[in-house]
Amino acid sequence: MNATAKDLRYNLKGIMDLVERGEEVLVTNRGKVKARIVSVSEAADGLEENPLVGMWKDREDMLDVDVHVRNLRRGRPLC
Repeated sequence: MNATAKDLRYNLKGIMDLVERGEEVLVTNRGKVKARIVSVSEAADGLEENPLVGMWKDREDMLDVDVHVRNLRRGRPLC
């Protein structure tokens, strides 16, 4: 099914019901497809095969996400 961005705004519950029943919804904006809404179980099926999933799992500097984000936000020295 195709739905416009305006349809999402005014009929989100109906569109989510369609997705829950297993239907794929393509969201268009100004006539061009911008997004695809699928159920979570369908979207997760191909996740293991995606080469980008887990690409940073071996990085020691990202073991603690809070520390990593804090370090990113600290900024650079002025010298």
